[in-house]
Parts: sequence; structure tokens; C-alpha cells
Amino acid sequence: MKKLKNMEEEDDATAAAAAVAVPDDRPTNPFDGLTEEIVHLILDHLEDDDPLAHKSFSLVCRSFLSAESRHRRSLRPLSSDLLPLIPRRYPFIERLDLSLCPRVDDEVLASLSRAWSSTLRSVNLSRSRFFGHAGLSSLATNCAGLVEIDVSNATELTDAAAAAIAEAKNLERLRMGRCKLITDMGVGCIAVGCRKLTLLCLKWCLRVSDLGVGLIAMKCADMRSLDLSYLPITEKSLQPVLKLRNLDELILEGCPGIHDDGLAILKESCPSLKVLNLSNCQSVSHVGLSSLTSEAQCLQ
Repeated sequence: MKKLKNMEEEDDATAAAAAVAVPDDRPTNPFDGLTEEIVHLILDHLEDDDPLAHKSFSLVCRSFLSAESRHRRSLRPLSSDLLPLIPRRYPFIERLDLSLCPRVDDEVLASLSRAWSSTLRSVNLSRSRFFGHAGLSSLATNCAGLVEIDVSNATELTDAAAAAIAEAKNLERLRMGRCKLITDMGVGCIAVGCRKLTLLCLKWCLRVSDLGVGLIAMKCADMRSLDLSYLPITEKSLQPVLKLRNLDELILEGCPGIHDDGLAILKESCPSLKVLNLSNCQSVSHVGLSSLTSEAQCLQ
């Protein structure tokens, strides 16, 4: 019995030694040898607007999933329900497009602004609802690097929301198309608070008049693109606007208060202006346009 036990022990030892001696022929993951720097270079060549490419990349292996999460800088969530979980997966988002999320309330904006306070630079809320001045204030105060906000079609926003946006001191691009409750007071707050603006869209902001536009022209000296389409403005606002030295695009589409007489101001001012849109201006005739195009050499 003892001899049989010794023989079994010898067989076990021999099998163990053989297992150590025989190399493991099982295939290993070839991507494990890639450094994170190389993986990020691969990700740099993927199209940002192709979510399938990034998804396919992250499915290769766990290391690729982790690298893609840390590398991603732009995000366009497909559902509002996913928003509370996203910051854990993607900690370094700079450009956030929420246009596919119809319901984004103030609490969600506050949470996202805290999670990405040091990285977030651009937010698109052009098709979202249920947020107000509290959520916008959280974005402006928590995200010091914020340079772009799009709140187009937010017809329920008031001057309080405009005042909250004005807290974003480094803001450069602001789109507020169809914010029909915003008045000259709200635009004045933005003019005073956001002096680094280079692009502003006030299309269909029907309560903004010559006063609000004049304040923008007076305070935002770096303005390059200004969309005043369908505003109830007159030639009075054109005088300060055309004193902007860097303005190269002015959109006055559908402005009923712009006449041929106002085009005379355009001919004499703003040598930097390259693009001028006067479509659907019912009070502008072919005579005024002909005079403008023949004498305004800077227009392209």
C-alpha cells in the first residue's frame, strides 16, 4: 500500500514537471503589447462623427475599452436616461451634444457640470427642454473653460437664463435662435458679461430691438459673426454694429426695418465685412442692392 502511494506521488511530480517544461501554445492577445500612447494615436485617426468606429474599437478588448473611454473628447448621447452614468465612463469630455436628449433638467446640467468642470468647453442644448436659469448658471460657474453654448429653440427661456449665461466670462460662441422671450435686458446682461464673444446668433429673438443690438456692438469688440435675422431693428442699430473692426459676417435676413437708406451706412463703414445676407428684407429694393454691390468692394 505504501509502495502504491509512493508511485502515485512520483507520477504527480512527473506530470507537474512536464507541464512546466512544455510551453503554452495557447494564443495571446496581440494588442496587450501596445502602449497607451500608440492606442491613442490609432484613436486620433478615427472619425469623431462616426460612433460605430469608436464602438467597434472599444469592443476589441478590455484595454481598448478603457483607452477609448479616457481618449474620447466629444459625446452625443442617444438618450436622456444615460446621462447620469456617462461621466464615469467618459471622464474627459470637452464637447457635449445633447441635441438628441429631449429632456435635460437643471439637476442633470448641474451634475454634468460638476463632473466635467475642468474639461467641458462646448454644450449643445438646441433640442432639449426642461432646463432653465439654474442649470445654465451651474454650467457657467462650474465650467470656467466653457467657450460655446447653443440654446437655440429654447422658447421658454427668459432674461433670467440670459443673465445666467452671462456668468460664462470666457464664452466665445453663443446661439440663441428662437429664444422669443429674451429681451434687450437679457441681451444687455450677455453683452456686459461675455465680452469675448466672436459669434452671436439672435435669429427670431423677436423682443430684441435696436437697444440690445447696440449694447452687443458696444461691449463685444471681438465680434466676427452676428446673426440678427427677423429682429425688429432699424438703421439705428447698424451704426454701432458696423463700427466693429473684426466683423466679417452680418446676417440681416427678414429684417423689416432695414431700408435702402440703411444700405448707405453699409457702403461707408466696416471695411472688414465680407458676408452680408439681406434675403427676405422686404423694404430693400434692387436699387439699394445694386448701389451696395457696386461700391462695397470688401464684400465677397
